[in-house]
Amino acid sequence: MAQRAGAQRPNGAAQGKICQFKLVLLGESAVGKSSLVLRFVKGQFHEYQESTIGAAFLTQTVCLDDTTVKFEIWDTAGQERYHSLAPMYYRGAQAAIVVYDITNQDTFGRAKTWVKELQRQASPNIVIALAGNKADLANKRMVEYDEAQAYAEENSLLFMETSAKTAMNVNDIFLAIAKKLPKSESGSQQGGRPQPGVRLNEQNQSEGGGCCK
Repeated sequence: MAQRAGAQRPNGAAQGKICQFKLVLLGESAVGKSSLVLRFVKGQFHEYQESTIGAAFLTQTVCLDDTTVKFEIWDTAGQERYHSLAPMYYRGAQAAIVVYDITNQDTFGRAKTWVKELQRQASPNIVIALAGNKADLANKRMVEYDEAQAYAEENSLLFMETSAKTAMNVNDIFLAIAKKLPKSESGSQQGGRPQPGVRLNEQNQSEGGGCCK
């Protein structure tokens, strides 16, 4: 719907840009990564969400003025036994959301570890957002907002507290990432390696490396 609207310019002007970016979600198991993605992509929330095995792949678009940003979203498993697979998913990603549970201090510590790993091993220009999920459980809070915000500022991260259950800030955090991503250079094929799943869409953008024609 959004893309169709973007193509119907008054006075016959050219269609708006379409940019495609790879985004990965990282974080401890049970912090709500899959719930955030499900809320963003389908507008749904399931009280009991099964743990992700390996990684799940979804897509969703965000509209910014004359640009449609298409996210290729890799929702990774949080269990420790899958940690070694994570580089396969964040390699070549232009954006990452590192998720923690505001009611669990340990998950915040784990989120910091993920941020360090991304800063060390991911693409140098990756946009990293920190999401303090389960904001609807603020009465059980163990991680203070100010503490997380200060950490995010020190590390140049986008930061929001979110709730997949109530939808609080879910669309907003993806929108903030979309606004921060560069719209003038190739999005989906940085790194020069074929990414799992990306090839499904490459035929639709064989003319521009996946961004902004």
